[in-house]
Amino acid sequence: MDVLVGLLFGILIQQVLCQYGMVHVVSEKGHGNPKDYCILFNSQWAHLPYDLSKAALLPLEDQTPSVLCSASDVPRGGFINKIPMIMRGNCTFYEKVRLAQLNGAKGLIIVSRERLVPPAGNTSQYEEIDIPVALLSYGDMLEIYKVFGKSVKVALYAPNEPVLDYNMVIIFLMAVGTVAFGGYWAGSRDVKRRYMKHKRDDSAEKHEDETLDVTPIMICMFVLMCCSMLVLLYYLYDHLVYVIIAIFCLAASIGLYSCLYPFVRRLPFGSCRIPDNNLPYFHKRPQVRMLVLAAFCISVSVIWGVFRNEDQWAWVLQDTLGIAFCLYMLKTIRLPTFKACTLLLVVLFIYDIFFVFITPYLTESGESIMVEVAAGPADSSTHEKLPMVLKVPRLNASPLALCDRPFSLLGFGDVLVPGLLVVYCHRFDIQVQSSRIYFVACTVAYGIGLLVTFVALAVMQVGQPALLYLVPCTLLTSLGVALWRRELSMFWNGSGFVKEVPCPSLVMAPVDCNQGPEESLPSSQQEGDAELINPTVHSAEQSNPNVDTLKEDSPKDDQGQSD
Repeated sequence: MDVLVGLLFGILIQQVLCQYGMVHVVSEKGHGNPKDYCILFNSQWAHLPYDLSKAALLPLEDQTPSVLCSASDVPRGGFINKIPMIMRGNCTFYEKVRLAQLNGAKGLIIVSRERLVPPAGNTSQYEEIDIPVALLSYGDMLEIYKVFGKSVKVALYAPNEPVLDYNMVIIFLMAVGTVAFGGYWAGSRDVKRRYMKHKRDDSAEKHEDETLDVTPIMICMFVLMCCSMLVLLYYLYDHLVYVIIAIFCLAASIGLYSCLYPFVRRLPFGSCRIPDNNLPYFHKRPQVRMLVLAAFCISVSVIWGVFRNEDQWAWVLQDTLGIAFCLYMLKTIRLPTFKACTLLLVVLFIYDIFFVFITPYLTESGESIMVEVAAGPADSSTHEKLPMVLKVPRLNASPLALCDRPFSLLGFGDVLVPGLLVVYCHRFDIQVQSSRIYFVACTVAYGIGLLVTFVALAVMQVGQPALLYLVPCTLLTSLGVALWRRELSMFWNGSGFVKEVPCPSLVMAPVDCNQGPEESLPSSQQEGDAELINPTVHSAEQSNPNVDTLKEDSPKDDQGQSD
């Protein structure tokens, strides 16, 4: 416990030392509209005003050819009432800012070709310096001079971050809606699928999705694969990110097809089939409307893949494909017992905590492996992001949105893992006929856990492992309902799923004695009809074996005759 408290304290201290701000750039010659750029600063050197109107607009002195490590790097006349912009390297931040302050600078901007890090110093150095120092990315520096030219004025400020962005409401609705709808749909389809096994209609129109029952061994293998993949992505991100994107496109296409299939099959047109052929898959002669649906789903994935980095609208496609993928997985993967649910959620609970809170102590950069991979490494040459998240752009203007995380993210695992428990609860509800109390309670608990996650995010202002809050909420709630209803043994072992759905009872219809034999039908089919219409045939046959009844192996049956 002390380790976790110390770890959280260390993370909060790092957040104080490293703060995001903005540099407001205005051209002195009227070139381009004013624009804000991201800066990283340390408030222990000097505080920045929260309001742009209170920030001094000062000329920017271009000294990027130098690194300002010695007096020879200072131009004649110094930096009186200016903000010099220099390159990073060759000496400490303290040496640079001290020279700038001694020569009349009102601030210092350091351009970095590498990843931005907080400009740190020690206590005595902080007390000596009273001008702000900030880091600016090399790419932003090039854009400033390209858009505004060399004659610019800048103002440094750091507006307050909103406690909670409104986009959290959208993420909450998407996540809870996916879990609720997926849990309800998957549970209902599972019962329907088991019921359909007793029907004799094997029409080609019947669409049955394969399901996968998860075993403890499969859970352990899955967690090991997750750990291995996460570590590989941390070290080989630029090489593996495109593989993950390709896998997502394929899986999302399948998920979208599976979700839209029940609606498309009810359309009153397009039911005709393609002609006979020997092509792969097409030799099954699929319906035209299903081919159109498949082409549409593939097209949506391809469009997202091509325009995935368009921040204005590509996130809508990504969320749509992601929700479809989650619904498909909730329908396909099935946990047979609450014991399996507990094992999966507890193991992934530990996995989430380890890779978010413990790995900063194990990496050289001090970064969390989970957060680094989910948000994308800042030093990645590809600048690609993993698509396995629900993402919504920040609706409030803030330095955090401009600098580091313009989107709020929720991983698919934070939807799928608790969602599998919700599916189990709904299936159990149907088996024990409990008016869906398990399903509703678990879904509400998921929503509460997600709200707790958002509150923790607002309080700590650092990325949170959602399973840290979702797993206890959903597991304990489901367990509490089972204890309250005195069904813990059945709920834990899943014994309610051993019993199959009973076959539909045969309808007892009166026999019309005046109706003659159906000579147009073979006697074997007449026998089948007699079995369904008049079950007494079987009882008579069993009670008196000598009764002259129709036999399937009778030669007369083969000729369509009877005695």
